[in-house]
Amino acid sequence: MTAPLFKGVITALITPLRDGKVDEAAFTGLLERQISAGVHGVVPMGTTGESASLHLDEHKRVVELCVQVAAGRIRVIAGAGSSATDKAIELARHAKTVGADGALIVTPYYNRPSQEGLARHFEAVAEAVQLPVLLYNVPGRTGVDLANDTVARLAAHPNIVGIKDATGDLARVSWMRANIARQFDLISGDDPSYLGYHAQGGVGVISVTSNVAPEAMVALHEAAAAGDYATARDWQDRLIGLHKALFLDNSPSPTKYALSRLQLCGEEVRLPLAPTSNAVKPAIDRAMADAGLG
Repeated sequence: MTAPLFKGVITALITPLRDGKVDEAAFTGLLERQISAGVHGVVPMGTTGESASLHLDEHKRVVELCVQVAAGRIRVIAGAGSSATDKAIELARHAKTVGADGALIVTPYYNRPSQEGLARHFEAVAEAVQLPVLLYNVPGRTGVDLANDTVARLAAHPNIVGIKDATGDLARVSWMRANIARQFDLISGDDPSYLGYHAQGGVGVISVTSNVAPEAMVALHEAAAAGDYATARDWQDRLIGLHKALFLDNSPSPTKYALSRLQLCGEEVRLPLAPTSNAVKPAIDRAMADAGLG
């Protein structure tokens, strides 16, 4: 098999906001911090980027800015998912036009398509644009689960190169390795279970935690990739509290709170999200301290 196209630590970037608008200066600073920390890629305008509540022109601008700032130093996988197939195609085409390395396409949310509808949705996007596509399965947010057999069907398409699996079901990675013959990038979308996912054959993680602790996530991944699971477990033990704390309130609000404590951006989110509750901030503070972040 060929080498994975996408692997390593890929940060699911937040979108910093100031006074209701995208804070481009803060976004640029956050991205430069990620690159300096050694991450292998980023996802602008995924779930963590508040893609569901940003306007279409804002979405496109963030992707374009990300590609410009990254300037080929790391992979940029543009979030391009939508409940409407035509809109997903539009976003994927835009990602291709501005120079992104791939598109992350989430299962359509709320309208709950059948497995046949899901397959046709992803196939339509993959046919419409010559850009590597990562499937994104996150049933806890979308209300629909992309079945293993459907993933295997989609893996036959040359433009569909892998999956971000945020189910937390570690048996899936082994099933996919056994049932997908070609190179297919198996990427975790769940920070707490990433170490186990990697041990069973995963090649990377699209991470929320790496917004806050990019160096530590890179160290965890590199130890695991080298087969040094003792060191990887040490990093996991240090980060497990942060993995959990960043989801104690509606994501990405806790991540923005943590980054505000590091003076990297403000806490502002866009409705219907609300800033992190004061009740959970002490737990986030403790998790940051445990991770060596102040």
